[in-house]
Amino acid sequence: MKLVWGKITKRGYVPIGYKLMMSYLIFIVFLVAIGYVSHSMYDSSMRKQTSENIQNTLAQIRDNVAYKTEDIVRISSTLYDDEQFVENLKLNLTNAQDIHTRAKKVFEPKLESASKSIGINLRLFIYVKNETISQVYYSYKPGSNFPNQTFNIYHMGRIVNRSWYQSLPTEEYGITMRWEEVENDQESGRISMIRRIIDLHDPIKIHELGIMRFSVSMDELFESVDYRRLGEGSMLYVLDRNGRVIYASDQEMQAASNDNNSSLTRRTTIPELKPEGEYLTLKEYMAPQGWTIVAHVPLTIIKQEAERVRAFIIGICILCFIVFTITGVYISGYFSKRITKFVSTLNAFREGDLRKRITYKGKDEFSQIATAMNNMGEDIEMLIEKVYLTELEKKEAELEMLQTQINPHFLYNTLSSINQLAKFGENEKLRKMVVELAKFYRLTLNSGKNLIPVSSEIEQANAYLDIQKVKYGHRLEVTFDVDVDVWKYETIKLILQPFIENALKHAWSGGDRIHIRIVARLENDEILYRIIDDGIGVRQESISDILNPSGDSETGFGIRNIHQRIQLQYGDKYGVSIFSKVGIGTSVTVRIPARKRRLFLDDDQASGE
Repeated sequence: MKLVWGKITKRGYVPIGYKLMMSYLIFIVFLVAIGYVSHSMYDSSMRKQTSENIQNTLAQIRDNVAYKTEDIVRISSTLYDDEQFVENLKLNLTNAQDIHTRAKKVFEPKLESASKSIGINLRLFIYVKNETISQVYYSYKPGSNFPNQTFNIYHMGRIVNRSWYQSLPTEEYGITMRWEEVENDQESGRISMIRRIIDLHDPIKIHELGIMRFSVSMDELFESVDYRRLGEGSMLYVLDRNGRVIYASDQEMQAASNDNNSSLTRRTTIPELKPEGEYLTLKEYMAPQGWTIVAHVPLTIIKQEAERVRAFIIGICILCFIVFTITGVYISGYFSKRITKFVSTLNAFREGDLRKRITYKGKDEFSQIATAMNNMGEDIEMLIEKVYLTELEKKEAELEMLQTQINPHFLYNTLSSINQLAKFGENEKLRKMVVELAKFYRLTLNSGKNLIPVSSEIEQANAYLDIQKVKYGHRLEVTFDVDVDVWKYETIKLILQPFIENALKHAWSGGDRIHIRIVARLENDEILYRIIDDGIGVRQESISDILNPSGDSETGFGIRNIHQRIQLQYGDKYGVSIFSKVGIGTSVTVRIPARKRRLFLDDDQASGE
């Protein structure tokens, strides 16, 4: 629409462009308020940049700690996966010489190598169930002289009643391990990585042979956890999986540690660690260990820079707030009342209520929109009704056409068999086949209904097989495997018989016998039919041709017919799939939705009430 400024084309009509422009001219006076937005963006940018820099540093600290813990895990894996080591742990020896030889040639070299594989203060403790293994250990007391990297062997009796051992999680092969302060770790400023030793011959049935405990100095493990990497006044600490502080670093503790010529101090409660005033808190989680590295960084510098701009714009912000509030209330009230009517009508259209109309008095654009929407609702309602009726008639015609195609096909084959029996004078078989044919068509016709109970479909398939048993005798073996849960559901009719007929016609190579198994199951709100035979099988190319919706060959006509009927009735999600191996047999799966018969729906509704 073209706006002509200074001219109103109709009496009492003000175009919406004029209204919006007048509002814009009021707001333009207060462009100085952009300064407030700029200040907010500046403050946010500073915080974001600072946060990203600190987060990157924190990630580096995490990676440094993770590198050391992964080294220890790697060392433990050399023992965990060592078959010779594990076999010797299981071996019960009685000869003192053999016990000594095992200790010298197996245990001592492997454990000493493991304890000295990395250049940190590492103590390796092995707890074994096999009491024929001699204990070897150091006495870790203050003032005692012992190497930095040591290994110790204990019997499991020392720890079976310890809470840390009893609380170990269920073993998952190659995964289960825990970091925890146990035994004398807390007093000596250490932490341990605990891991089971298991019998590797049966990973499914876990058999525990012992426990590995790698005790490492926290000062070495958390060497990179230093507040000075984040800036003055910062604080950095590590929490375990229970939220308990196991290691901390801040300026006050650093000074104390320097005075005492000792390492960084550890604390055990979170409230004492939180600094006063405003600070930025960042975290890095270490999933394998269950640790969280937490950093508190003061925001005083950022705050001082932001204060210079804040004082200047605070007055303007107050004024803008008052003016914008008054103007906004008026304008939003004016437009919202009108727009709400359109939104309400559009929502009604979306929910299917096309009869709702807008009553609007006025001479502006809203009046024109209201008239257009009312007309649109009437037009759409008429079109939907026409399309619905057309699609319904089309669907019914297609279903009827497909149904009429398949019945003559079966009847022709059966009458041909009856003719053969009459020719050879097989009167009793002929009489039985005619009776079964009549029974089959009685079930097929079903008063013209397309949907029948699943039980009727099974009975219909059985009637057809009774006809075929007259023809083939004991050479035809049939097994029904039907879940009783499917009886209360309905199905599109005549979808099993064509597959059974196809198996008898194409899967039988003329041998002594053929076995057909018919399955009906209820799975995840769907009914699955399976027709399985042990015939000659079908090549994959033939299966593709059979299920090709554009295929026009006579081969697979009945299967395509069923596939199309199911998708027409239930949608493209359902239909027929075929799996076959040449020389082994074929399995056909028919998938339809599980929809209850009206009789059972009424029962469910009555029980629900």
